[in-house]
Amino acid sequence: MAPVKFSIPKGSLEEATFKLLEESWTKVRRRPRTYRVFLDDPDIKVKMLRPQEIPTLVGDGVYDVGITGQDWIDENKADVETLLDLEYGKIKLVIAIPDSYKYKSLDDMILSYAKKKKTLRISSEYLTNASKFIKKCKSYKKLYGSKDPQIVTPWLRLGTNKNVQIHLSFGATEAKPPDDVDAIMDVTETGTTLKQNQLKIVDTVMQSSAQLIANKKSLRDKQKREKIFDIVTLMRGAVQGRKYLHIYMNVKENNLKKLLTEITSLKRPTVSPLSEKGWYGVNTVIPKSEFHKLVPKLRKLAQGLVVHEPRQILELEEIKRDEEN
Repeated sequence: MAPVKFSIPKGSLEEATFKLLEESWTKVRRRPRTYRVFLDDPDIKVKMLRPQEIPTLVGDGVYDVGITGQDWIDENKADVETLLDLEYGKIKLVIAIPDSYKYKSLDDMILSYAKKKKTLRISSEYLTNASKFIKKCKSYKKLYGSKDPQIVTPWLRLGTNKNVQIHLSFGATEAKPPDDVDAIMDVTETGTTLKQNQLKIVDTVMQSSAQLIANKKSLRDKQKREKIFDIVTLMRGAVQGRKYLHIYMNVKENNLKKLLTEITSLKRPTVSPLSEKGWYGVNTVIPKSEFHKLVPKLRKLAQGLVVHEPRQILELEEIKRDEEN
């Protein structure tokens, strides 16, 4: 079988991606000064690319699977299958304007600039998303109908409506208003960088996180599909593992029943008699979010509490059903 080609993101998602890979496979190795990454599975060939490129390359079949942000999947209008939300790289794509401006939304801004007969200039790396969002604004529809805003790049200009322009940004987008443009569409985690540049958020366009995506044709290939679902199984296990704790404790027989009513688990706790009569070992998995609530109860009912962070939790029955469907 030809190896499954797996593209992973370089840049802002890089560190978190490598951490998840290391939780999913037993060995992850990167060769210095190259973009090649090696897993302990010779049937998976990994290469690092910019997240902006990955949706198109996976959609076109250059790669079978990839990791990229939902923002770039939408921006590229990529025809891919989303297999798993990896739950990191969480950002918002927003419209931001200078603090000194009184507008409450981009919609207000479009109407005001039209009345003043001024060209509204917006800077963004997200040309497709910006155009789509602008065309949905009520003021834009009323004033310009279905006309496309003009997209301005160093190489070409697209769109017939010169009154509203989207200028391609090559980075440091937050530094452009108010001298170069009137508003920006950019990604933010906390909004801190925007505030530092005297900008305020007036619209949230979308929320995004890292996604595992696949080429649709590769999923129809029986051999590749098997390997792709190996990848899904391991990565889903790592994502799930981050949400739980594996705990083990000793408990006296007269406290056992009460303890079992207090703790939650994925299925049922494992209860084993210890060598000392009247004592039992209880072994279970609990949601991390419940741990701080359980500690006061466990202190009164149990002894010798041992806590582990599971590397993976593989819900194999569920994965099998997914594959069958």
